[in-house]
Amino acid sequence: MLYTDATPGARRRALRERLASGELLQMPGAFNPLAARLIEAKGFDGVYVSGAVIAADLGLPDIGLTTATEVATRAGQIARMTSLPTLVDADTGFGEPMNVARTVQALEDAGVAGCHIEDQVNPKRCGHLDGKQVVDLATAVQRVRAAVAGRRDPDFLVMARTDVRAVEGLPAAIDRARAYVEAGADAIFPEALLGPRELEAFRAAVDVPLLANMTEFGKGELLTAEQLADLGYNLVIYPVTLLRLAMGAAAAGLDEIRESGTQAALLDRMQHRRELYELVDYTGYDAFDTEIDHFRL
Repeated sequence: MLYTDATPGARRRALRERLASGELLQMPGAFNPLAARLIEAKGFDGVYVSGAVIAADLGLPDIGLTTATEVATRAGQIARMTSLPTLVDADTGFGEPMNVARTVQALEDAGVAGCHIEDQVNPKRCGHLDGKQVVDLATAVQRVRAAVAGRRDPDFLVMARTDVRAVEGLPAAIDRARAYVEAGADAIFPEALLGPRELEAFRAAVDVPLLANMTEFGKGELLTAEQLADLGYNLVIYPVTLLRLAMGAAAAGLDEIRESGTQAALLDRMQHRRELYELVDYTGYDAFDTEIDHFRL
């Protein structure tokens, strides 16, 4: 009832332990707290919070318009609803090195298990669009070092994302990843790799946990969890999948209502009230109210 009983520290340690196991962890993106509950109910390993999804939820493009406060607030709302570890997209860290450190502490306070910081310039672009620009290596390393120095819980996962593949090529991206690991990054997110061969080459070159981004309509091929596990990857995210599914269904539903004047034909495509009540633990809240109401000194 209410929020998860699992403490932030316990969720962070669980993420560290699972990463050390060598298993592939699947982390769908939650576009709201209820989606996080559904992700857990369906048996996934963790929850991802995408910066692109937060921006879209606010009706904004993913070009660095959201603030650190908005991201930390939404991430906290999502993280508190699930016992699964939550990994958050912290974009470029929202400013200079001191801002990056503050961002990490705000996300720690929000109860998430970790975040990733990227090496794009600010304002940034979606990682699978053309025309991206990256900061120089020294600036990027400063961001990673600031994130590591800023955290207070050593179990909080600091992941470095590099967008260099699309700008300077795969060898440059590998070099960047190695520099970020040297600067203290616990894991690496190589964005927009172009298929199994590049994923394999990255795995062979970098000896920390690696994240694969299986976003739709992007630069890379959509691989199965089995394929990614065979390639030696430790995390896979599906950052915008649930939002795209939900918005696609919502658009079709609105078309139906507009054309027919009723939602009657849509009922079998909806989450039933019973399923919603089960997901939000309606009976648990009802039992709590009953117990408190009946209490007498």
